[in-house]
Amino acid sequence: MAGSSLFTLIDKIAVALDDVALMTKVAAKKTAGVLGDDLALNAQQVQGVNADRELPVVWAVAKGSFVNKLILVPAALLISAFIPWLITPLLMCGGLYLCFEGVEKIAHSLFTSKDDKDAEHKKDLDALLDPSVDMMAYEKDKIKGAIKTDFILSAEIIVIALGTVQDKSIIEQTSVVSLIALIMTVGVYGLVAGIVKLDDLGLHLIKQPIENAWSKIKHGFGNFLLSFAPKLMKTLAIVGTAAMFLVGGGIIAHGLPALHHILADIEASVSSEFITWFIAPTFNGVVGMLSGAVALLTFNLITKLFKK
Repeated sequence: MAGSSLFTLIDKIAVALDDVALMTKVAAKKTAGVLGDDLALNAQQVQGVNADRELPVVWAVAKGSFVNKLILVPAALLISAFIPWLITPLLMCGGLYLCFEGVEKIAHSLFTSKDDKDAEHKKDLDALLDPSVDMMAYEKDKIKGAIKTDFILSAEIIVIALGTVQDKSIIEQTSVVSLIALIMTVGVYGLVAGIVKLDDLGLHLIKQPIENAWSKIKHGFGNFLLSFAPKLMKTLAIVGTAAMFLVGGGIIAHGLPALHHILADIEASVSSEFITWFIAPTFNGVVGMLSGAVALLTFNLITKLFKK
């Protein structure tokens, strides 16, 4: 009997772990929209830092991110345990913020003049070249800004992850949310560390003397990395922004019954499964862009009123 009870317990644990793994996959898909933006933002945060200080800065921000998660995960679980009705409004706020941030990025890109963008870039370069600038203080400002940004993005990730398991037991919620927090932190800052060192690797390779065919290959690969690194940053920013609209719009569309019914009616009216596959992402993206535009206009209007 004892042996059979042990095997029964092991089987139940295996099933529970399998459920946690499955729910973690679902939560990871839901939070993927924030991941691209998180990668691009954090990689951009270390621009303007000396090359030999990039990894220490990334590590400092990663430690701050772990502290953020240690605050946010218990707070989210307490909300789920004692005021679970608050999860849906928090999800809606997180989704709206994603859309707002996406529209704000597009507006900044479209309406900020080239001179202003060049001035922002020149500010970083001047800080690197000016010996009177305290680089330690400059780094600390960069790190503080990145940790603040991480706090907002981490809150979005954790609330979205919690929303996928809000009807599960507290143990399953704790397991899934904690796993997502750990995976996202390690994954994001591991990739950020790799991205910011791509150009350094390319520079190292092209400095190698060309002596044989293998050195020519390394030299060519180095040139490729130097041209690829900035393109990767731009691609991450574009993909991250698109994902913000898809995820944020999806949360808003799912949270508002009227929009959810409209989407269901549109999908029901289409006979082709292939076309149906595109309907939900397109609908969520449009909802996300419109919601973000309304949020940005409202924010700008309120800001102007307070300034007056």
